[in-house]
Amino acid sequence: MAFFKKLLQYVPSQGFKGGPAETAYFGTVKADPNFNAQNDAAKLKKAIETKGVDEATIVELIAKKSNAQRQQIKEAYQQSTGKATRSEDYNIDDGLAKSDAKVLFEAGENRVGTVCSVLINVLTSRSEAQLCKIFQYYGKYSKEGLAKALESELHGNLEDCLMTLVKSAWNKPAFFAENLHLAMKGLGTNTDTLTRIIVSRSEIDLLKIIQEFKRMYGKTLQEAILKETSGDYEKILLALCGTQ
Repeated sequence: MAFFKKLLQYVPSQGFKGGPAETAYFGTVKADPNFNAQNDAAKLKKAIETKGVDEATIVELIAKKSNAQRQQIKEAYQQSTGKATRSEDYNIDDGLAKSDAKVLFEAGENRVGTVCSVLINVLTSRSEAQLCKIFQYYGKYSKEGLAKALESELHGNLEDCLMTLVKSAWNKPAFFAENLHLAMKGLGTNTDTLTRIIVSRSEIDLLKIIQEFKRMYGKTLQEAILKETSGDYEKILLALCGTQ
């Protein structure tokens, strides 16, 4: 599910174009000649709201459409459901947080068979500040907390996607610290993840991420980098981390 969400969110508004000499088409995806955005949006809505989420249908709808067609599906879906993107409002609605906490509990932990569409709606549309307040109120209904409830109720891509939203909203530095740890854990280092997080967060909250890394794993991020990398790449990462 995380992959599907990324695909819809980050695909460019316009397709890529080759140079003037390129007349042949060498892409792997072609436009669907029988395309209907409204019909596909309805199928997408049904697939998301199906118990457990119908991932096969989502793959079929997204992977076999051109980028321009995906954009039309996205627009049609948002128009039909009344749902464009996550709120960026920093103001917290306490009453809504209480209501959402109860809705999440009733849709998941408190029933047999999770209503995934309810979880997706709340977790993808509320601001991070609002989600933190929701999580606090959720604790009044559940002894486990929302993260543990999701782990026990869901599985696969949907669980990964929603767990990412929960962890990121609840403690973003800890979320990135965990991802850095996983990138350097075991054989081989995921240099793409390591580079992306350290570079992108270096002017935002890397100091907090470094502090969380030390708290969570008992060693500094710099120590982990020294163990897992070498050469100029290592020097650049350490320079970005600073001397803390």
